[in-house]
Amino acid sequence: MIVGYWRRRLLKGQSILTRCRVCIVGTGFSGAILAREYGQAGHHVTVVDERDHLAGNCHTSRDYETGIMLHVYGPHIFHTDNREVWDYVNQFAEMVPYVNRVKAVSKGQVYSLPINLHTINQFFGMTMSPAEARAFIGARARPPSAEPKNFEEQGIALLGEELYRAFFYGYTKKQWGVEPRTLPASLLKRLPVRFDYDDNYFMHRYQGMPREGYTELVRRILDVDGIEIRLGTRFESVKDEIAFDHLFYTGPIDRYFGYCFGQLGYRTLDFEKVYAEGDYQGNAVINYCDEEVPYTRVTEHKHFAPWESARFEETVCYREYSRQCGLGDIPCYPIRLADEKALLSRYAERARTERGVTFLGRLGTYRYLDMDVTIAEALHVARKSLEIVAADGGLPAFFAEPV
Repeated sequence: MIVGYWRRRLLKGQSILTRCRVCIVGTGFSGAILAREYGQAGHHVTVVDERDHLAGNCHTSRDYETGIMLHVYGPHIFHTDNREVWDYVNQFAEMVPYVNRVKAVSKGQVYSLPINLHTINQFFGMTMSPAEARAFIGARARPPSAEPKNFEEQGIALLGEELYRAFFYGYTKKQWGVEPRTLPASLLKRLPVRFDYDDNYFMHRYQGMPREGYTELVRRILDVDGIEIRLGTRFESVKDEIAFDHLFYTGPIDRYFGYCFGQLGYRTLDFEKVYAEGDYQGNAVINYCDEEVPYTRVTEHKHFAPWESARFEETVCYREYSRQCGLGDIPCYPIRLADEKALLSRYAERARTERGVTFLGRLGTYRYLDMDVTIAEALHVARKSLEIVAADGGLPAFFAEPV
């Protein structure tokens, strides 16, 4: 229930801001950071989340049977070059250094990802130097006459037919449920090819894991007076009960508008939980690249916390299966093909004119966002909007432009 904009009152000849009420949908990083900034500024904040836990898809919890810390909705490794963001999360958690070293199974062999000099030499049965490998791959690559138009053209232009088919074709088809040639080339530009033996999956300066998990990190962000948290609560069921001056919405933008233009496309994940004795696969993440293997990867969760893994005699793994997201499923990856982009444009236009609402975050703007980008954007929106509030201006509609 929107009750109006903030007002000022006079006290001893000075104009000061009256306390305002803010409603925030979602307890992921976007919602938690906004709540903290507004709570610390002295405003009343109500945060609602339909799930019964904090942290959204970053949620971590101890496995009931083994005590292993689980990344409940799939692994999240924190990595960034943004020093401000790194310093921010370190206020609320001990970020233990962690390097993500991914392995890949293709045609019965185990390789290192991202594709690096070891991968190339192993795959082709050679012992090339960096310069030799660069020339060797260059001779196999097939650059198109113009800019690559799709994922497959980009893959072959970068790697050649053999490496593309071995590591990307089947995996991508399973992950997205379509032929890779129908996907944008930009998806593959995120994945580097290295002509040295560096197998660190990320190239960012700061990389780590919160020692006590992401949910505890988010709980500490939200540990501010003036914040009311309602878990297990759908915003649609309480929006007429909560008095608020402005809404920050980090849920799905199409859902906010009642899917009036149609449903935006997402992929979701199903997880098959596997218990085993000892060490199941010897690594945190192993991709399964062959199309005939139904799952995309297996994650072994005690390896995401190597500082404590030795104490566990058992292990817990997740096999991940990707499929189209339906109503009631948890959206994971925005598809963002041509039809979805056209649909998003209609929702974005509507969002810009919606009075008293700010849309942000992965679901609110229908973008794939890494955690550090999410945090940086939430801090920016919180600070800028609080400046407007302090200047006694009603907050305008805000929609973070998709890229």
